[in-house]
Amino acid sequence: MLNKAAKNRKNLAMLICWLLVFLSGSPALAKPKVAVLDFELRDLTMLPGIPEEVDRTASVKPMLEEELAKSGFEIVYIPHDSQIKATSGFGYLFDHHDLAAQLAKQYHADYVLVGRLHKPSFLFIYLMAHLIDVKNERLIADYLSEVKGGEKKLTRKGVESLTVKINDTFMNLK
Repeated sequence: MLNKAAKNRKNLAMLICWLLVFLSGSPALAKPKVAVLDFELRDLTMLPGIPEEVDRTASVKPMLEEELAKSGFEIVYIPHDSQIKATSGFGYLFDHHDLAAQLAKQYHADYVLVGRLHKPSFLFIYLMAHLIDVKNERLIADYLSEVKGGEKKLTRKGVESLTVKINDTFMNLK
């Protein structure tokens, strides 16, 4: 009797394993491939482009990629040089969703995030991002996250807020 029960548990465990393997490979459950472009700094203060703000702006992309990867997204890398070649000036890819999508399509991304760090004051910044559907070359979401203060941990909180909004968008797409 014990032998039969052990066999049944083994068969059930095997069935669960196969089910998990099947479901994990299912395209319906797979997170999309997302490319994150470098964020651009739009500094409207009386001292624009100070090194601390340039560094903070450069830190947003890797933080966002890290947070998205934690959420299960596959991150697609687009070389900086390719992004520079695709743009015709400040804000170009942010404003031209079709061209940002065409760039991301070359690297097999499903979606591309184009971002800007907007600094209207020394007291706060806005992290702005557009989520673009690469296949349809269309904007599907526009995000804004306010960050008060210049500490790195506050910038990280703003990036985490963006990630929550991005996750919510994908939950609503299903």
